[in-house]
Amino acid sequence: MDKSKAKSVLLIAFTFIGSYATLVIVYPYSFWRDYFSLPTSKLIIDVLVNLLFCVAIFRLSIFIDRILNKKISWMVHPIKRLLIQTIFQILGALFLIICLSYLYYKFGDLINTQTYHIGLRELLYTVISIILWALMISALNTGDFLLKNWKTATLKAAEYKVKAAESKQLVAEIELQALKLQLDPHFVFNNLSVLSELILKDQQLGYEYTENFTKVYRYLLINSKKKLVPLSEELKFLDAYLFLIKNRMGGGSVFRINIDESKLDMLIPPVTLQLFIENALKFNRTEEENPLVVCIYSNENDELVVSNTRLPLIKKPYSTGIGLKNIISRYALLCDRKPSIEENDETFVVKVPLIKR
Repeated sequence: MDKSKAKSVLLIAFTFIGSYATLVIVYPYSFWRDYFSLPTSKLIIDVLVNLLFCVAIFRLSIFIDRILNKKISWMVHPIKRLLIQTIFQILGALFLIICLSYLYYKFGDLINTQTYHIGLRELLYTVISIILWALMISALNTGDFLLKNWKTATLKAAEYKVKAAESKQLVAEIELQALKLQLDPHFVFNNLSVLSELILKDQQLGYEYTENFTKVYRYLLINSKKKLVPLSEELKFLDAYLFLIKNRMGGGSVFRINIDESKLDMLIPPVTLQLFIENALKFNRTEEENPLVVCIYSNENDELVVSNTRLPLIKKPYSTGIGLKNIISRYALLCDRKPSIEENDETFVVKVPLIKR
């Protein structure tokens, strides 16, 4: 038996026992003397009728509460809900009393109701007690309903707090990663070393290298804290970043970009492509005889696909995995679609959703 059924049985039993306790208080000794003088079969029928009446009171009370839960919220209009629920519970109880009275009037000979006399005062007390029991059932059910809502609201609030804390931590990690990239001494040193060599060999190429180096840092400074940027802007940043890589690493890597123009206005988290390119270069060899091939393209599912051939290094570099985890976590906050990773012995493929404006 589940909790809901067990609760219903307990409330019905509570109402049934309580109804007899109320009758003992309301009716005099003479009433009970005549009542227990009835034949056993008629007493059983009377008890069963009372049990069915208690079940009807319980069911009607629960039904009224459920209907009002859909129509009038306790949270929005508590006073209005209390008044309307009380009125409907009283009317419902009176309706059942009238129905029971009619049944006793029509079939009273089954339990020989003529053998005892019920005064007007006792009858009034009985009606009031039935109404009070109906209201008590409603109050218990309402209390249970409000308690469940409170527990649900508390759990949701706790979940929101956890998610907010996770989001805050994620943002901090993303900003820290961007800051590390901006200030990474190896990144700066390598590019400045290449720049100094290019200036000596080819001033025009040195100038172009400086321009692209500036574009990369400007993009990082402007967009590192943004949630989303247009894909067109990310690709401009990527062009500048790839210019630096090609002139710094030579012909050991080949980049093929094929993006549908209709996707350029869609959005993507900033520095996503840079992270994937950096990831491919970090874990693979770059040899002119057998270059690392990185393909960046869009597909019909509004996804940006970054795939690279696998040329594993002899000594696998240490990785925390924060980069890819950050991308996946960022998408969890931005939309209901998730990035996917597919890999085998020959290729490593990452697909990230493009988000519509």
